[in-house]
Amino acid sequence: MSIRFLPSLLLALVIFALPTLNAQDATRSSIVGQIDGNKYISATHAFSVTIPVLAELGGSITDTDNVVTFQDAFSTHQSIACFKMDPTQRFEEETRGRKEYLIWFFSNFVQADFQQRFPGSRIESAHFLANTQSGSLLIYNLLPGGSMFAPRAMVASNGDSLVAKRGNLVFVQNGYVYVISIELAEKALESTAYNKTVAEEDALLRARLLTFLDKVTFTAPTPAAIGAEKSSAPAQPTATPAK
Repeated sequence: MSIRFLPSLLLALVIFALPTLNAQDATRSSIVGQIDGNKYISATHAFSVTIPVLAELGGSITDTDNVVTFQDAFSTHQSIACFKMDPTQRFEEETRGRKEYLIWFFSNFVQADFQQRFPGSRIESAHFLANTQSGSLLIYNLLPGGSMFAPRAMVASNGDSLVAKRGNLVFVQNGYVYVISIELAEKALESTAYNKTVAEEDALLRARLLTFLDKVTFTAPTPAAIGAEKSSAPAQPTATPAK
C-alpha cells in the first residue's frame, strides 16, 4: 500500500536541497508557512510553534507544505512533519489501535525511507508514551552517514562514516500524523571527547523532544471542516490494509 501524501517523508524531514532562510528574513515569499513575531505558522494552519533558533546564532528556517526544519550554526536541527490522514490512514488507526498504528506507520514509511537513503540505518529502541498526546511513539534510530552536522563533524579515525542518532516523536492530533525529529548534535560534533552512554543519549533526546513539543500549539479543525470531511469519506477503506 502507498500513501499519497508521503512521496518521500525522509527527504521532507532531511531537506538537503532546499535553500534556507535566515530566521529574521523568513517572512519572504519563498517560505511556505508564515512568521508572526516569534511564531512559525504551518502552511496548513494545523499548528504553530515558537521558533527555537535565533538569527544571531545562524538560525534558519526551511519549510514545505508539510514540514518545517529549524537549524542553527551550533547544535540545533529540529523538524516537524505534519500530514493529514486520508480515509485509509484513519481506517488503519481505528483498526490497529493507536500504539500499533504508530509502530506500523513509522516502520513502513519513515524508517523504510531512512534505510533506503542511509543503508544500515536501524531503530535502536522504541517506547510507547501512553500519556503524551493521547499515546505517542518515541523512537531512537541510528543513521550511518545521516548527520545534518556532517560538514562540521570530525571523521572517524578508522574511516567509518559518521553514525547519526536521531530521536523521533510520532503521534496523531486533530486528524494529522506528526513526526517531530531531533538529531543528537553532540554525537556528531564532540568526536573523541564524546563519552555519553546510550541511556544518557536517550534521556537527552527525550527531554529535547518533549520541550520542543511544549512549544507547539495545535489548531482544532472547525465544525464545518469536520462535517465536510465526514461527508466525503468513503464507506470502506480505499486500499487493502498492509499486514
